[in-house]
Amino acid sequence: MATPERGRCAFFVQKKKRFCKMVAGKGKKYCGEHATMEEDGGGSRRIVCPLDPKHTVTEDRLQKHLKKCNSREKPKPVYFVENINAGSADGHEMLKQVSLSERSRTELESLLDKLKTAIKGLQCDIEDSVLSHPALQDELNNPKNGGSAHKHLKQQSSILGHLEELGLLGRGRCFVEFGAGRGKLSHWIHEALKTCEDLKRNEDLQLLLVERCSTRFKVDGKHQDVGVQFERLQVDIQHLDLSKVPLLQEKKLPLVGVGKHLCGAATDLALRCLLETPGLTEEDEPPHKCFRPSEPSEPRPGDDLESAPASSRSDAGPGPVLGLAVALCCHHRCEWRHYTGKQFFLQRGLGAPEFSAFCRMSSWATCGLRPTNQDCPQQDSTNQRGDGEEHEPAEEDDAMNGFLSAAEREQVGHLCKQLIDSGRCHFLKMKGYSSKLTRYIGSDVTLENILLTAVPLTPPPLPD
Repeated sequence: MATPERGRCAFFVQKKKRFCKMVAGKGKKYCGEHATMEEDGGGSRRIVCPLDPKHTVTEDRLQKHLKKCNSREKPKPVYFVENINAGSADGHEMLKQVSLSERSRTELESLLDKLKTAIKGLQCDIEDSVLSHPALQDELNNPKNGGSAHKHLKQQSSILGHLEELGLLGRGRCFVEFGAGRGKLSHWIHEALKTCEDLKRNEDLQLLLVERCSTRFKVDGKHQDVGVQFERLQVDIQHLDLSKVPLLQEKKLPLVGVGKHLCGAATDLALRCLLETPGLTEEDEPPHKCFRPSEPSEPRPGDDLESAPASSRSDAGPGPVLGLAVALCCHHRCEWRHYTGKQFFLQRGLGAPEFSAFCRMSSWATCGLRPTNQDCPQQDSTNQRGDGEEHEPAEEDDAMNGFLSAAEREQVGHLCKQLIDSGRCHFLKMKGYSSKLTRYIGSDVTLENILLTAVPLTPPPLPD
């Protein structure tokens, strides 16, 4: 029978089929978490932490623990503005979510008819454009990298290739990585710009990493280059007001938004965060900045945004948005309130109920070839993580197995994804951007292989 490692806890974790790996105290058999297993009770009784039931604490040290527990409520940073990017609530948030398995065959057929009607006239032929960047070539050829690392490198290389093709990869700007995870995409952007010609002009480079979760093994802390500023914000995109981020207020560099596998509603939150800040209510203080390429400064109450000269506006906040490149995924995790393409859907006679159904059906694009999605891998539950493409699958029964084949379900899933993404492109067009959906990597690397890119229809004025 297996025994615990020397100095490690002797508690056997049944779920993981191994011993606990925590260090046991001197002369102790169990770690602090499993001290209650000691024959003498291990001292003071351990209780569940009231802030986070996932861990315990000794009862006599509870008050001390509550002051330093990682789950304690921390002071909100200056750039935290609750629900600033959430989108307007229209009453449909309380709409009952109906799974596909609960719908009748007539309802499902009606949804398919609505989908086919809505998709008519849209450009559904997505271009294949797998690019690469020389900055990652050595790492791609490194035999020490396993299959998973190699897949990530291929995706990062192609994203950098698209940034370069769009003219967005350069110094003298700030790259905002949404759902940054460990920060690998920002790392490679920095590596690519180390040899950039702009380096000779000593132009500044800022990399702002946005991630709502605490992340281990971050790579951004290793960069100490002169003229390069890395900063990480641990905040949900839904509550991030970019105009209040101190780093962006310092030099007001133009912005470029990036993201690798920005799940579900996080993509819509990021688009709003970059391009739209809702106006404040009358009882609030001055309005927030609207991030539009033609508006490099903050509007004042009563100003005509189209005609007011730049010199008459405040210069608070960051510079204009030069463009974005975001790898999309997990459309089944989109939400109607956050969705940026509401107007697009409404113009086609569709609303929140249809949107909810299409989001669920979109999962067939990646699970459609399986008899059921019970075979889908167990995936990460967070919807703002950019570190990998392992994400949470839709929990749906195979409701259409009776009259749709696996290949047909996969096709329907792709159409749902394209319809949802077309709404995002419509939003970008309304904001003055030319957008494009591209298959940036092969399906053998990842099934979530669509990249959303956008640049202003009219290039914004850049600082001298």
